[in-house]
Amino acid sequence: MKKTILITGSTDGIGLETAKLLVADGHHVLIHGRNPSKLEGVKATLQQMNSDAVIEGYVADLSDLQDVEQFAKSVAEKHSKLDVLINNAGVYNVPTITTKDNLDVRFVVNTIAPYLLTKKLLPLFDTTGRIVNLSSAAQSTVSLSDLISANAGPSDGQVYAQTKLAITMWSTHLAEQLKGKGPLVVAVNPASFLGSKLVKEAYGVAGNDLSIGADILHRAALSDEFSNASGKYFDNDAGRFSSPHSDALNAEKNAKVVAAIESLIA
Repeated sequence: MKKTILITGSTDGIGLETAKLLVADGHHVLIHGRNPSKLEGVKATLQQMNSDAVIEGYVADLSDLQDVEQFAKSVAEKHSKLDVLINNAGVYNVPTITTKDNLDVRFVVNTIAPYLLTKKLLPLFDTTGRIVNLSSAAQSTVSLSDLISANAGPSDGQVYAQTKLAITMWSTHLAEQLKGKGPLVVAVNPASFLGSKLVKEAYGVAGNDLSIGADILHRAALSDEFSNASGKYFDNDAGRFSSPHSDALNAEKNAKVVAAIESLIA
């Protein structure tokens, strides 16, 4: 059965490689990027891969929460149903840390924007749907003060690890809230040091084959192995479901992170 699948950050890196797999399968793929011309170029390339595939492009700056809301609205105007949302977009180091809303760009793009997008698109999902959130092997305890304010104190690496634990925490929390009445929600570490632009800029290394990450996202979106994965964490470094940072196993801590995010998007 062909699915309607939205992938954020799909004009390069793991997102693009995942889109290629899904287009090759013939799914209805919604791609997203910040740059309109780049998005159109990627859309044309994907269409050449499978002329019969239906591909849509959406432009949005995920560091701008108003843009995220408009993004969700645009998708909902065209679709009464989504099958899969892959929250793939992410940043590590950025030229400007503070958004126009006086928030940390890294937390907004990696944690808050995917939460807001997911929340706005939830009415389009039924119980067969899937929300796949990009986590990381890098996870560290979330400082709520870092989450709710833009300050240049912590290093890029420290903030990145916090954002990735935070998205894992809200994934676990949302999965519990939706149990039996909504899509499954799973957090996935696609594998460490893959050759994405993020890894190259952050660590100055070429990185490993992007297909490693694309393959696991493709499986998380569609395969039976993830049919009971809601609330779980898949570690592709180990090649199996595993335990995330212990904070993500603490329902009270998860709820506090979600409450902080909710206060920012209210």
